[in-house]
Amino acid sequence: MRVQERHIIYVQGYDPRGLAQYYRMFRTELRKFGRLYQVNTTLGRPQSRSDDEITSWTIATEAEGWKTRTTYDFLRFEDFIQRDLASPIWRTVLRAVFFYWRLVFNGTMGRFTRANWRFATFITYPHFILLLEALAVAAFAFVFEKGLQALGLPLFVTAPLASALFIAVLGLLLKYTENQTYVLYLLCDWIWTWEFAHKQRPEWDERLDRFADYLCSVARTSCADEIVIVGHSSGSFLGTEMLARALRRDGALGRHGPRIMLLTLGGNYPIVGFHAAAQHFRDHLRELAIEHSVEWIDCQARKDVMNFFQLDPLASHGIEVGATRCNPKIIPVRFREIIDASHYNLFRWQFFRVHFQFVMANERPHAYDFFMIVCGPVPLRERMASPEAALTVVTAQGPDLREQAWLTLESGAPGNGNAVGLTDGEPPARLSG
Repeated sequence: MRVQERHIIYVQGYDPRGLAQYYRMFRTELRKFGRLYQVNTTLGRPQSRSDDEITSWTIATEAEGWKTRTTYDFLRFEDFIQRDLASPIWRTVLRAVFFYWRLVFNGTMGRFTRANWRFATFITYPHFILLLEALAVAAFAFVFEKGLQALGLPLFVTAPLASALFIAVLGLLLKYTENQTYVLYLLCDWIWTWEFAHKQRPEWDERLDRFADYLCSVARTSCADEIVIVGHSSGSFLGTEMLARALRRDGALGRHGPRIMLLTLGGNYPIVGFHAAAQHFRDHLRELAIEHSVEWIDCQARKDVMNFFQLDPLASHGIEVGATRCNPKIIPVRFREIIDASHYNLFRWQFFRVHFQFVMANERPHAYDFFMIVCGPVPLRERMASPEAALTVVTAQGPDLREQAWLTLESGAPGNGNAVGLTDGEPPARLSG
């Protein structure tokens, strides 16, 4: 029950910044975590395997009455992502627009909108900005062409010059406003998810297969009390893919060695699973839904427009398994309750910042705390089942209160659900952002 050794396997989403920036963020947020709970933490240096596909570090955490050691694996995809972003701008724009309108006409965008209109709006955002910039540049090119015609140049000369100017200026505008708009990044992300859903990115599949083999190896050899696979953002469906493939390699994966947990944060499964061609992915969701040897917890936040809030990952894909269902457990997370009010108001409209709150330190002690999940003494299953008791274990001032909280956790008594709700399938009705 009391975790002393934990193994975290973190599956990154579609983030080109990769290891270097993530490790810096992790180090900064770990310090905040230590100050908040008055615990001592020691962070090891990252060590990469020879293939640079997995980098690991350790965290030693100690407080009154408990101490833990965590091995943290960071599974890397940034080389693929950076290669996507290096693609010529014209190619990215044409392919993204083609895929977008294809999904509009085949009804998939309508399914996105019915599942979560805010996420559908977010998907449309880069195309809307692209349209505005294209109209502005087209107006400039039109004026330029009329000026050339006023100088007496014929149409067969002015039209090609105006077209070339339009393409050049639009490319430069997209490039030099990228840090403000993120249009090219989001278009690349959209292209990748379409191709991944249609099995057109074999290099991703091959690496996921190697990661599945690695998970099987860790499960056989680790001395950890629990292995937690963490998938954030696009890492949510990559994490489910990796676990499903590992289970096909080793059907007894969760029945020997450490307990295996899948924790998905800010997930967006429909951007893969709603494609008609993604039957393989829906099959994997179905298999995880009825697999009792592993446990899957899916955390969603209303304030995060980049996840599908109040969405059942199974029912939304038309997957019905009846009474055999055991996964996932859906957890609504209220960012307003874990961040100081004044600070929350400063970034509540910064969508990427809000999205990353899932994997950042709290500013208030709370049942949902990513770094307590990583470093704390309470196993993930019991933390989510009895949130108040899990919080008391690390915040109580006296040993008697802590022991009483441990007894509650060990007895399996559910918490009151005020901090974190735990449900099979449908999230609780009472949710706030």
